[in-house]
Amino acid sequence: MEKLVLYVQIHQLKEQGFSISAIARKLDLARNTVYKYLEMTPEEISEWLPTLSSRKKKLDPVRDWIISWLKEHPDLSSSQVEDWLKEKHPGIKVAGSTVRSYVSEIREMYYIPKELHTRMHEAVEELPMGQQVQVDWGEITVKHIDGKDTKLYFITFVLSHSRYKYVEWLDRPFTTRDTIRCHEQAFHYFGGMPEEIVYDQDHLITVSENAGDIILTGEFQAYKQERGFRIYLCRKSDPQSKGKVENVVKYVKYNFAKHRVFQNLETWNEQCLKWLERTGNYNVHYTTKKRPAEVHALEKQHLRPVSSLLSFESNLEASISRTVHKDNVIKYKSNRYSLPLGTYRPKGDNTVFIEIIEKDLIIRATPKGEILATHRLSQGKGELIKNRHHSRDRSKGIQAYKETLIRQFKDQEKAGQFLHEIGIRYPRYIRDQLQIIQHTITSFRPEVEQALDTCFKEQLWSANDLRDIAQHLIRVKGNNSALAHGTNEIKVDSSVLTATVQTRDMGEYISILEGLGS
Repeated sequence: MEKLVLYVQIHQLKEQGFSISAIARKLDLARNTVYKYLEMTPEEISEWLPTLSSRKKKLDPVRDWIISWLKEHPDLSSSQVEDWLKEKHPGIKVAGSTVRSYVSEIREMYYIPKELHTRMHEAVEELPMGQQVQVDWGEITVKHIDGKDTKLYFITFVLSHSRYKYVEWLDRPFTTRDTIRCHEQAFHYFGGMPEEIVYDQDHLITVSENAGDIILTGEFQAYKQERGFRIYLCRKSDPQSKGKVENVVKYVKYNFAKHRVFQNLETWNEQCLKWLERTGNYNVHYTTKKRPAEVHALEKQHLRPVSSLLSFESNLEASISRTVHKDNVIKYKSNRYSLPLGTYRPKGDNTVFIEIIEKDLIIRATPKGEILATHRLSQGKGELIKNRHHSRDRSKGIQAYKETLIRQFKDQEKAGQFLHEIGIRYPRYIRDQLQIIQHTITSFRPEVEQALDTCFKEQLWSANDLRDIAQHLIRVKGNNSALAHGTNEIKVDSSVLTATVQTRDMGEYISILEGLGS
C-alpha cells in the first residue's frame, strides 16, 4: 500500500511541474527511484506490488542472524551490522544502503526501536596531504569470554586528509612509554610521519600548557625532539580542533568493540587490525565520499620517512609486555615464541617483557631483569619458533636452586619455610629473590642466621628484608671486617639488586632490631 501511495505522489508532483531532483528531495528518495516509478504504467505497478511480499532479498539467508543481533543489542547500528556480516558471512556482498534498508525493515516489523544521539558540528576546511595526524585515547567495558566485565583502553591515530586510521589496545591504562611505542607502530602502519600531531591536553604527554608555552613530560619531550614533529594541543571545549579523531574514538567503540566478546589482548588487537582493513579504512567516508585506504595510497607519498630505530629505542621497547600462555609461549606479530617449560603459572602473574635488538627477540621476567629466552625474529606469520632446550621444566631448576640455598643455612627447616613463604608472595620474581638471598649469604655470612631469625620473628617474608637486616646488624656491631668480606660476593645482575618489590624505611628496621646490638 505504501508503494502505491508513493507511486501516486511521484506522478502528481511530476504533473505539477516538479523536476526529478525536486521530487527526490521532497520525498527523500534517490533519483533512480523516482525515474523507476515514473516509467511504470498503472497496470505495471498493479502487477509489481503483489510480487514484493514473495520476492527474495539478498540478506534473507542471514535474516535470523540480524534479528537475533538486534533483539540482543537494540542500539546496534546498521553499519555495525554490516561489519558483523562481513566478518561472519564474508560470502555475502551487499551495499551499505541495502543493509540500512533491511535493518530498518526488521526494526519496524519486530518493533525494535533505536535511540538516536545527535551532536552539533561545524564544517572545517580540509588539510593538505601529509600535514596532520590527530591522536586521542578511549576506553570501554566489554564482556570477557568467561562472562565477566573487562575494561579495555585504546589509542587512535587518524590522518586528517585521508581519514586513514590506526588503533592499538591495552588491558591497562596507557603510560607515556606505551604512547611513544604506539606512535612508532602508527608511523610504521601509515608508512611515514606527518608534519604536525594534534592532541588533547593529556597527562601522558604534557605537564602543562603555560600560556602557550607547552611543557611536555621528559620522555615525550625527548621523543618529540628526536622525531622532529610539531605539536598542537587542543584548548578546553574545542572539539573542532580534533573532531576527526573524536569521531574515530566513537567509531571504534560502537562499530568494532561494542558487544564484541574479549578473549585475550593479542587476539583483540588482531581482530581490530582486520576490522580496520575491511571496514574502518575501507568503507566510504561519509564526509569525503572516498575510501580512506585509496586516498592514503596517495597521501603516503607526502608523509616524512622515519628511521627504523630510535637512539633510545631499546629503553622504550623494554616496556612492551606480553602474556605467557598455558602452553608456555608468547605471541608477537602473528608468531608464537617458546619459553622454558614451567614458565606459565596457573595462579600467578604471567606477564613477561620483550625487547627487540637488531634481529633478536629477547624475553625477560622483568623489564631489565633475568632473560628467559632469546629467539631470532621470524619474518613469516603463524609460525612457532621453539628452542629445544625449553622442553626442560624450568620450575625444576628453581627447586634445585632453593635446595642449594637451604643447605647453606644452619637451621635448614627454618630456611626452607622462609623460601616457601617468599615463593607464595613473589612467584613472578622468585629467581630474583633467590639471587638476592645467595648474595646475602655470601656477603654477610656471620649475620645471615640472626637476620633469618629476625625475619621469622617479625613476619618479614622478602629477600630484600633479609639482606637489609643483615647489613644493619653489621652497622650495629661495627664489624667493618665483615663489610670488607663483601668484596668476594658473587656477581649478580645489577637489576636484581634493584628488583625490590617492597621498600621499607630504615627506621622500621632500627625499630625491629632495637636492642639486638647491645
